Amino acid sequence: MTLVVPFDGSELAEAALVRATEFSTVFEEDVLAVSVIRKGNVKYAREHDWIGPNEEFDLETVVTALHKQVMALCPSSDFRHTVLDRYAPAGAVAKAIRKMAKREDASMVFIGSENAGHLVTSISSVGGSIASDDAYDVVIVRHRNPSKIAELRNASPHRQPKSDFYLPE
Repeated sequence: MTLVVPFDGSELAEAALVRATEFSTVFEEDVLAVSVIRKGNVKYAREHDWIGPNEEFDLETVVTALHKQVMALCPSSDFRHTVLDRYAPAGAVAKAIRKMAKREDASMVFIGSENAGHLVTSISSVGGSIASDDAYDVVIVRHRNPSKIAELRNASPHRQPKSDFYLPE
């Protein structure tokens, strides 16, 4: 079983990734960060700070930046990405994440979403569609704090990807 985190690089996605990693220690499950990239969609990439204001869209650059961000936060996690058409609707993004969650046998999906209301169906992002699947439990992360993101960023430089960072010594 796997804990899946849709990851777009936002602060709430970071918080969701950190929380999933904390849960992974207790549940002894792997964490998988999943990014969905709309190929060639410069506006979307800039809105998500994947590229700078004057940069051209480069898929390799975007994937590398997201992967580095995931590894900086949680080096023991895995990272996957999928590429959609530049104009793919939000439904396609959610569908791609659900498909990957099922393929990876997700037990829980951690969604970072500011606009999550009291009812899961009120999520206006792709989170609502992801949360509606009953194949896994859903954790909605609405707050950046409390979280250990800063501590993880400033942790020892001796960490190695896929290390025992979270395992007891």
